[in-house]
Amino acid sequence: MSAFYRKRSLTGYLFISPWLIGLACFTLFPLLYSFGLSFTDWNILEPAKFVGLDNFDKLAHDPNVRDSLKVTAIYVVCSVPLGTVLSILLAVLLNQNVKGMRIFRTLFYLPSVVSGVAVSMLWIWIFESNYGLLNTVLSWFGVKGPHWLTDSSTALLSIIIMSLWGVGGSMVIYLAGLQSVPRSLHEAAELDGASRVRRFWSVTVPMLSPTVFFNLIMGLIGSFQVFTQALVMTGGGPGNATLFYVLYLYQNAFQFFKMGYASALGWLLFVIILVLILVLFQTSNRWVYYEGEGPATSRSKRRTRRPRSEGGAGRAPHSHTR
Repeated sequence: MSAFYRKRSLTGYLFISPWLIGLACFTLFPLLYSFGLSFTDWNILEPAKFVGLDNFDKLAHDPNVRDSLKVTAIYVVCSVPLGTVLSILLAVLLNQNVKGMRIFRTLFYLPSVVSGVAVSMLWIWIFESNYGLLNTVLSWFGVKGPHWLTDSSTALLSIIIMSLWGVGGSMVIYLAGLQSVPRSLHEAAELDGASRVRRFWSVTVPMLSPTVFFNLIMGLIGSFQVFTQALVMTGGGPGNATLFYVLYLYQNAFQFFKMGYASALGWLLFVIILVLILVLFQTSNRWVYYEGEGPATSRSKRRTRRPRSEGGAGRAPHSHTR
């Protein structure tokens, strides 16, 4: 390698060195350190004691782990599809060529950038059983509202409803995806007599599937890490009805000072999310369409073989002309 290329490479590494240092200090080191802690018993005040796989064995017999995983799974199964459908519908509505549409787009996006604690305090007031906004509106129609956050049957439902508050972030991404759909495809489908609903399902949805795939992965990761809402609004109650997995991890780490067990909980969550993401990637070739490709293009390419001819492998047969 010449001196010029060495100098250019060194310059490039110097420019990205702040990011590399941050990655090493604040991501890789904590990650490896927590993996080591998962095999220890450490209460912060005393030296860590190596316990082998005891923390992971305890995970399998801890009823709170099962309860928290159940609560988190219900939240993921409900909030992710609801958020996906609502954000797509909002993106379709806000993709219209109407005067003042930028103002509406901004208004729908703003809630997604508000602090989680501030949003939680706002929704505590909305769900308050006596003078809250939601029960007040229900009383106008003669409906007596439930005790949203203090009843075990509605506490988790309340947090699921609250999750729809931040669909504006995904809506912006879907809006960008909708605007990248070629207009010629809609025009061709319209010439073939396809209705607006048919064009949406046959043209818009397939072309939007990569964006759906991206938002689905990000929503899945974010939903498994719900913490602030449960901590501020319910504290995991009533009766562990909102004991989310990350909240239970936080309790073990910073309330019970079981850092080793909390690290084991964190690595279990990592494995669960990793497996689900891998499953999504494995199944994506059946429903994700990329431009110029179908969902099974990659599989068909692997199965395709060039025909052998008399002239040798990979060569087309000779054509004879006069």
